[in-house]
Amino acid sequence: MAITSANQLELLQIADAVAREKMIDPGLVIEAMEESLARAAKSRYGSEMDIRVSIDRKTGQATFTRQRTVTDEDAIENEKAQIPGDAATQAVTQAKPDIFVTRRKVTLFDEEGEKTGEREVRAFNLRKPTEVDRMKTEGVDQDTPPQEGDILVDVVPPVDMGRIAAQSAKQVILQKVREAERDRQFEEFKDRAGQIINGLVKREEYGNIIVDIGAGEAVLRRNDKIGRESYRPGDRIRVYIKDVRREPRGPQIFLSRTAPEFMEELFKMEVPEIYDGVIEIKACARDPGSRAKIAVISYDSSIDPVGACVGMRGSRVQAVVNELQGEKIDIIPWTDDAATFLVNALQPAEVTKVVIDEDAERIEVVVPEEQLSLAIGRRGQNVRLASQLTGLDIDILTEEEESKRRQAEFEERTKLFMDTLDLDEFFAQLLVSEGFTNLEEVAYVELDELLVIDGVDEDTANELQARARDYLEAQNAKALAVARENGLQDDLANFEGLTPQMLEALSKDGVTSLEEFARCADWELAGGWTVVGGERQKDDGLLEPFDVSLEEAQDMIMTARVMLGWVTPEEVVGTSEEDEQAAPEEAGA
Repeated sequence: MAITSANQLELLQIADAVAREKMIDPGLVIEAMEESLARAAKSRYGSEMDIRVSIDRKTGQATFTRQRTVTDEDAIENEKAQIPGDAATQAVTQAKPDIFVTRRKVTLFDEEGEKTGEREVRAFNLRKPTEVDRMKTEGVDQDTPPQEGDILVDVVPPVDMGRIAAQSAKQVILQKVREAERDRQFEEFKDRAGQIINGLVKREEYGNIIVDIGAGEAVLRRNDKIGRESYRPGDRIRVYIKDVRREPRGPQIFLSRTAPEFMEELFKMEVPEIYDGVIEIKACARDPGSRAKIAVISYDSSIDPVGACVGMRGSRVQAVVNELQGEKIDIIPWTDDAATFLVNALQPAEVTKVVIDEDAERIEVVVPEEQLSLAIGRRGQNVRLASQLTGLDIDILTEEEESKRRQAEFEERTKLFMDTLDLDEFFAQLLVSEGFTNLEEVAYVELDELLVIDGVDEDTANELQARARDYLEAQNAKALAVARENGLQDDLANFEGLTPQMLEALSKDGVTSLEEFARCADWELAGGWTVVGGERQKDDGLLEPFDVSLEEAQDMIMTARVMLGWVTPEEVVGTSEEDEQAAPEEAGA
């Protein structure tokens, strides 16, 4: 089937119809047609030839051309697509090629004659005199012989496509149109992640819901559905665009109805103050389909954030509840004070006392006995949501449990001071009552802090510190002796940051030299978690009893490797910067 004048305009009509149907640029369809025709021509003239096809956007006329690049004679690899310089000059002189295209770098100068740079220009030398002037490019000598990199273009006769070639051309066009459609869909939705859209349920596949979103399909996965929801084809559904990814099979749009952000966007739609930024949702935690907690703050003192979110007679929050299939929502005022915020987050339970350990990111909450079940909630729901809202691990104790634990700690510390400092029970209890928890605090605290204790004068305080230091030095010497017996070497013994007790623990596990220490992994020192068979298992670290964090373990190991010359300080700095850049990306994931 040759392309005749009768069906030239038909090409443009087909391209326009396909473009309208698929909502893509007609130029992309024409480019696909050009590529398909070029492939068909290669099957006729040979795959080694560089055949190009150009379809006129106005007339639909298809022009078939062969391109040959001027190449050094010794560097020619494909004689069908490359031509030596001498042969190219002769071809141009004899006017064999229809078009002689040059690509040259032109030096640019300013008005004062100073060089300002270079740019690449193209010029055409057609053997049709009437078109030479139209195709000339300023700055290029049209009569210059062909040089390496120039292109000779010959017009070749159109091909008469057979059935196989026509089928191949059809497949190329369909593939290109499909790729263009996918690109358009990705470009349309890539910036819409984080928005709520409406769609129609098309079908269910293995528990996942396929949703028609107008310009394509999206997936509501099983774990992103609210538990008790069920859908039938044709049902309207409101969903949150969770992620948009470009994948080999096409753009994948993942939806969610369980994401906390879905609830935040719903409130933004129902509460104008949130949309305008007067009220901000600072945190949100959900048990999808059952219960949720959101923390809000108002930047206008005249507006109550909780009241604005609830609305007149609960109209605003009720609209969100209805969309989420009756999910109960607790709206909590947000505050910078962590303890006050936690007390609000644990509502409706009443809290007696809050103790925060910021270093461990843990918090202890004491509640009356009758409030314990309310604070924990059904299956731990209330405390779990409060923990997600505050970002802290929460331990809930009754007043009786807290009292027993404090008494046990008091007795344990009292016995420690009695045994190590040779004190009577009353004096040891005085130290514990003043907040001393270990021997290091007694040994190295400022003397004035001991003098505030009733009955302690300067001589007594000095004696207490001397006893504490003597005991600690004896313990250090004993630990170091054990480590030496286990083979501890001087290079590790002199390593800064390791106490005698740490050296003893390392030597018991066979780490006795700086080289062996440098070979350790950070989790081997600080501890960590390993997933085995889908379950997390605790890995005990050699220095974990001494509260060595993962970051501290990394620093010590890298310092040891620098001392041994395994890495340079610059490499260590570079690795640290990469880790800092990767940390927010992983947190985001």
